[in-house]
Amino acid sequence: MKSGEKIRRAPGFIPRTIFFWLFMLFLYGPIAVIAILSFQGPQGGLTFPMTGFSLHWFKDVIDPTYIGDFRWPFGRSVILALIVMALTVLVSFLAGLAYRKGFVGGTVLFYLVITCLVAPSFLVSLGIGLGFANLEMQTQWWSGGLGAHLSWTIPIGVLIMLAVFARFDRSLEEAARDLGATEWQNLRNVVIPIMAPGMIAVGLFGFTLSYDEFPRTSLVTGTANTLPVEMVAVTGTAATPSLYAVGTMTTVFSLAVIVISFVAIYFVQARRAGRARSVQARYGKKPDESG
Repeated sequence: MKSGEKIRRAPGFIPRTIFFWLFMLFLYGPIAVIAILSFQGPQGGLTFPMTGFSLHWFKDVIDPTYIGDFRWPFGRSVILALIVMALTVLVSFLAGLAYRKGFVGGTVLFYLVITCLVAPSFLVSLGIGLGFANLEMQTQWWSGGLGAHLSWTIPIGVLIMLAVFARFDRSLEEAARDLGATEWQNLRNVVIPIMAPGMIAVGLFGFTLSYDEFPRTSLVTGTANTLPVEMVAVTGTAATPSLYAVGTMTTVFSLAVIVISFVAIYFVQARRAGRARSVQARYGKKPDESG
C-alpha cells in the first residue's frame, strides 16, 4: 500500500464494528459494573452512585459481619468442582478409548449422552431430587449435586475427547508395538502424553462448569449450599455489596484457573517438542509431527 493511500473497507464494515462493540459491552459490561460496585464504601448499596471507595466488602466476605457467609459455600464449590473435574477427565478419556475400537450399542449410548445436554437443567435437578426422595434419602451437595454436575460435564468432556481422538495418528501406536511396547506401555508412553492437552482442556471445562453451576444444583444441595446457590439465596433476602465482592473474587479465581490450565498445556506441548527434538538429534531424521 502506497503512502497516503486510503484503506478500502469492505461494505458494511462500520455497522459490523458497531455491532461487535455493542456485543462486547453487553457481554462484559455487567461484569465491569459488578467489579466497580464491589468497591463501595461501608455505607454503600447495590446501585450507583457509589458512596466512597474501600475494600470493606471484600473484608466482609473474609470475615462476615452481616447476612451471608460465603466461605463454606466457596469451599464446597471448589471441592465439588475438583471431584467433578477428576471424574470427567477419567470417564471422558475411557470413553474415547472405547469409541476408538467400537462396541455394541455405542451409537445408542452416544445419543443418550447427548440427550443430557439438551435436557432442561432445572428438570434434571428436580428429577434427581425426586429420585432421592423416593428412595427416602436426603440429597446433599456431594451426592445429588455431584450426579447433577456430572450429567452436564461428562457429555461435554466426551464430545471433546472424541474430537481429540479423531485427530490421533494410530501409526504412532503401531510403531510402539513394533518396538515391543505392551498395551500398558503404549497407553502410558504414547497415548496419554499425546492426549494430555485435550485431557487438560476437559478438566478445565469440568471444573469451571461445575464451579458456577446453579440450575442443576438448585434442588439437590440439601442442607449445605454451594456458592452459586448461596449467592442466589442471599440475593432474595438481604443482599449487600459483599455479594458483588464475591462475584469479583470468583471471577478472578476462574480466570486464574484458566491461566493455570493454559500454562500447563504450554509446558506439556513444550515437553513434547523437546522430546521430538531429542529424537531428531539422536536418529538424524525429523520425527512424525502428525500427533
